[in-house]
Amino acid sequence: MDTAKSHQNWLLEMEAQSRSKQTSFINGISAKLRRPMVTEPPRHPYRGSPDFWNAYEWDEQERIDKFTENFQSVGGHVERLSSMDEVRSFIADKAKEMSAKYVIRQNQPELEALHLESELPEASISVWNTDPDQHWKARSAEADIGVVLVDHAAAYTSSMVVLSSKDKGRSVSLLPTVLIAIIPLDRLKTRMGEVMVHFDEGGRESLPAGIHFISGPSRSSDIENDLTIGVHGPGIVYAIIVG
Repeated sequence: MDTAKSHQNWLLEMEAQSRSKQTSFINGISAKLRRPMVTEPPRHPYRGSPDFWNAYEWDEQERIDKFTENFQSVGGHVERLSSMDEVRSFIADKAKEMSAKYVIRQNQPELEALHLESELPEASISVWNTDPDQHWKARSAEADIGVVLVDHAAAYTSSMVVLSSKDKGRSVSLLPTVLIAIIPLDRLKTRMGEVMVHFDEGGRESLPAGIHFISGPSRSSDIENDLTIGVHGPGIVYAIIVG
């Protein structure tokens, strides 16, 4: 008990010293600027987005067109399909075109209904987290194609939002060479604010294990601004708007 108290007192003493040094440092800057240190937080008369932006809305075709334009501008590919049957055919054709040997998908009913195993008998189809003995990150890293169902999408920023859970591993969208992301049309909104409100309304306790924003293929630039595609994620991304 005495040891715990002593440790707590030491932490309080170290915090006091740190705050004293911080105050001294800021006072030195304030003196050079010839104005007193600000001690009160600035007022924020407005919180969140302005009313005109909250009311900003595109119709369905505008959302499709703007998402397509913005996504393609950063090197992504967009397909507009009518049904999940067409999605099945597209994935099968693309896999055959690439001679894909390994495909991994999320464990969701909508993707189960695609029956990719029968469409691609020559490829190995893995379903995330269905085998406890499988090393799923390694399985995702060796996959030629990852298939996910998008939870939300915003046309203004061409962003797809993919949530992670025990059935929807983040590795499925982050590690394969090619990502095929399926966007049900009713999940495509105009603004990112329409997406974020879902997380605010649910509260901290209902937040998923991960929230991933995907706005095209992986893009990285070094200090010389040399752009490289596919270093930290899939270098090829297909967004399929369906419905």
